[in-house]
Amino acid sequence: MPRDLELAYSIGDSDIKPNHTKEMPQQKKRDTDTYHTTQRFPERTGADWVGRLVDYKELDLLRKFLTSSHKQMSRKRAGTNAQEQKAMKSAIKHARFLALIPYHGT
Repeated sequence: MPRDLELAYSIGDSDIKPNHTKEMPQQKKRDTDTYHTTQRFPERTGADWVGRLVDYKELDLLRKFLTSSHKQMSRKRAGTNAQEQKAMKSAIKHARFLALIPYHGT
């Protein structure tokens, strides 16, 4: 057996194990304070809130979440969670249908 292999492996009870044990690098834990877990409208949730999360009549609020080409902003850019994004989507569709906001930019 060559000298290099003798140093690398020790022969024990019918198994071959390496002498060196290299530790695997630890994976970074995912940050829990990402845009998926925070709420954009924390005051609109809870037992005391009555009504929809986002209403189609709140045009100023809806315009904040539209781009210049009148597309809905992504969750990452807007900072909303899935429930809020879905409420925004339905409110924007309702407002567009009633011609309160345009379908596309000029």
